[in-house]
Amino acid sequence: MKHMGKAAIVIGILCILYFLAILLVGIHGTNFYYIWGTIGLLLIIWGICMEKDILIPRLPVWFRRICLLLFCMGCLLFAVVEGCIISGFAAEGEDKLDYIIVLGAQMKADGPSRVLKMRLDKAYDYLMENPDTRVIVSGGQGSDEHVSEAQGMHDYLVEKGIDAERILREDQSRNTSQNIEFSSAFLDKENDSVGIVTNNFHIFRATRIAKKSGYRQVCGIAAPSELSMQGNNMLREFMGVMKDFLVGNI
Repeated sequence: MKHMGKAAIVIGILCILYFLAILLVGIHGTNFYYIWGTIGLLLIIWGICMEKDILIPRLPVWFRRICLLLFCMGCLLFAVVEGCIISGFAAEGEDKLDYIIVLGAQMKADGPSRVLKMRLDKAYDYLMENPDTRVIVSGGQGSDEHVSEAQGMHDYLVEKGIDAERILREDQSRNTSQNIEFSSAFLDKENDSVGIVTNNFHIFRATRIAKKSGYRQVCGIAAPSELSMQGNNMLREFMGVMKDFLVGNI
């Protein structure tokens, strides 16, 4: 029990250090990373309780066994979902698609965030190699954004040399499911071939949502992501997959 307590404390400290690193580097787009600080504190408290034999020995054996079983089941579920997420990392799409959809992310005052820029650069490369493909840029305007994500993406691609007539703007969506559903107004879900452009950790969920939404010919086109943020992204995406599964989006 005490060995497990020490392990919990060490892991908790590592979680807090990761939280502080993200906070100091400042490349995050949301406040989700605070979960690492919370997890770290809870693990440290749990580890101290195990080390000092506080509370835990007083819990009924049956209760501890149920908690252990639920923990093991949770770990198994986490591993399976993370494996599915990783399966989308190498998605390169197909040539000569009718449309590609670039999913929105945060727009900053000086242009696309680093995450969004990675998506747009991947879309730019694809559009240059496939001149007959049109692109739908999808994303509404958040309270902390000076323009809609769709408008910001449109401007970025035009500045890089993509003909504005090839770019369609969907500027009402607020999440991945809406990105995909609202973008379908510009195309034929039954007959058009479509590529979803987003960061590698997001491909699995985005393509599954598209298929559930009725897209018949859809594939993922994976843009890279920040290596230092990958742990945070993977945990956040796990929760996103579970949420969309529970509400019936995938």
